[in-house]
Amino acid sequence: MRVREDYRTLTGPEKAAILLLSLPEEQTAKIFSQMDEDEIMELSQTMANLGKISPHVVERLFVDFAEQMTSTNALIGTQDSTERLLAKAGLSGDKIENIMEEIRGPAGRTMWEKLGNVNEEILATFLQKEYPQTVSVVLSKVQTDHAARVLGLLPENFALEVIHRMLRMEAVQKDILDEVERTLRQEFMTNLARTQRRDSHELIADIFNNMERSVETRFMDELEKSVPDAAEKIRSLMFTFEDLANLDPASVQTLIRAVDKDKLPTALKGATETIKDLFFSNMSERAAKIMKEDMAAMGPVRLKDVEEAQQYVVNVAKDLESRGEITIASGDAEDELIY
Repeated sequence: MRVREDYRTLTGPEKAAILLLSLPEEQTAKIFSQMDEDEIMELSQTMANLGKISPHVVERLFVDFAEQMTSTNALIGTQDSTERLLAKAGLSGDKIENIMEEIRGPAGRTMWEKLGNVNEEILATFLQKEYPQTVSVVLSKVQTDHAARVLGLLPENFALEVIHRMLRMEAVQKDILDEVERTLRQEFMTNLARTQRRDSHELIADIFNNMERSVETRFMDELEKSVPDAAEKIRSLMFTFEDLANLDPASVQTLIRAVDKDKLPTALKGATETIKDLFFSNMSERAAKIMKEDMAAMGPVRLKDVEEAQQYVVNVAKDLESRGEITIASGDAEDELIY
């Protein structure tokens, strides 16, 4: 975490946030209780994104405020500490949740800056349910390149209607703009912040999936030593049995030769028809017939046994890929193989 050491770079809200963080929480709570909701929102946003402040910056700040500094320990503004202060300020649970959801949402000081950081597909999905006039206001306030991408994703007739509204649009009255902002905050940004919360294991798995294999292996090895349970969960999330559908025929055949022939029928027992067809089509007709007969003779199989067998096959596939014997594509267009 970068330490803020230059007092001259601090903004007014940052100075106020540092001052409040340096006070006992009870005193900060009393100060919060004297502020309106917009002031609390701005300071809360600043606190949550403040990071680490060096002691001499804190000391310099207190000199400027003409108060005695009793401690020059470094301060760290976090979302947790901000939420605690809001609770002690006596705000209702709903107000605290609204403020924290705003903080957790896409980065940006204003609503329009926040919208600029929202994926265009997500924004387009939301806007196509709104009135064209509302959409025209929104797209006139965000960056033009972002507006262009969103327009391109809207249904054509709807997008044309929005464009016509934008052509006829004059200066937007403040009360209308405020109402649009309120709608976006209540119906979109808050829900977006909630839905975008991710399990930490899923987040790490997604990051690892995008790493070079050697780097991922190094990190996973260390995690397996320090937090083996977490490492196991991350590994299971990184690549699923159904992802084998992205293997090319040659890779499927290599995988079939490498896996334990006693475990493959159990793994395929709980697979989708797509995966079953993928494996059977890459076996000889006789081998596929025997495999199907073996699966039928097994009768009901415990879900736990199926999952363990499928994870075994996935692990074999990952091992083969690490040795360069097969290629696991992500399914994206960029990874499509051309023959």
